[in-house]
Order: sequence, then structure tokens, then C-alpha cells
Amino acid sequence: MVTEQTIQVEVAYAREHAQALLPVQGETGMTVADAIERSGIQARFPEIDLAVNKVGIFGKVTKLDQVLASGDRVEIYPPLIADPKQARKQRAGGEKG
Repeated sequence: MVTEQTIQVEVAYAREHAQALLPVQGETGMTVADAIERSGIQARFPEIDLAVNKVGIFGKVTKLDQVLASGDRVEIYPPLIADPKQARKQRAGGEKG
């Protein structure tokens, strides 16, 4: 039950072969870091390192201390495998040949 003092959010993480969207209930003033901790998602995906992985709310990168609003979706982004600029250069170079 959500009251004026509680909020409901979701924590999302996706990899190629596994995804999770976990509901989390907490108090007003709950931060991104609080929601991630309460979700237990790091036990399910031990590769998540909040010192490395960026986080966001509805596709917009944010900080771990960002206060959440009811209905927010916290997203944990996997680290980039390759530098985006280098990947574009490689694709462009491969298409010329």
C-alpha cells in the first residue's frame, strides 16, 4: 500500500540474455542508491558495480544521490564494451572496402 509517506519505483537492469524489472517501495526522499539496495538486484547480477555502472531515470543519466518520485524507473546501465567513436570509425572503415 502506497501512502503519502511512501513511494513505489522500479529498478531495471538488462543484459543480452537476462533482464530484471523489480518493484521497490520506500519512503519519500528515497534515493537512486537506496532503491537499488532495496531491490536486491546486485545479488542477482553481481557484475553490477555502482562505481562503474552509470544509472539513470527513464533514460536520463543521473547520480546515485538523486531523490526519486513515485513511479520513477531507475535504470542501471552496463558498461560500454567499446568506445563509441572508435566503433563508428571501424564500421565506417569496413563499409568503404
